[in-house]
Amino acid sequence: MTSSAQSTATEQGWDEPWYRICTDRFEASFLPGTGEDLDAVSNVDVEVRSVEDGSRWSATVFTIAEVERLMEKGSRTGEDLDGRHFWCSDGLIVRDPDIDNMTRALAGLLDSGDFVQILQRLNDE
Repeated sequence: MTSSAQSTATEQGWDEPWYRICTDRFEASFLPGTGEDLDAVSNVDVEVRSVEDGSRWSATVFTIAEVERLMEKGSRTGEDLDGRHFWCSDGLIVRDPDIDNMTRALAGLLDSGDFVQILQRLNDE
């Protein structure tokens, strides 16, 4: 892994309702629930804007535990074939909760070249 995935944010903070983290390569705008502890976020939408070309990308980031919780819920409610599957068109699954952890995962995807295969590009219309 290159050093950029291990780098820290150059700026971060609230821009209600978004929690934004800026790095030298991208700005990630997370949309956590009102009052949600950022260290415990396990299911969140994020928009990522490239510093290089201004392109915008989206994903919904889940932890493994959150996917398991959603599938268990489906087994009780009958959703998703009684919890037999889980899918999300722009889903990214990470091991651990926390906005900073998710930001490191996004940086790692840029480093590995997998970013454009996993996140969904947004039109600027």
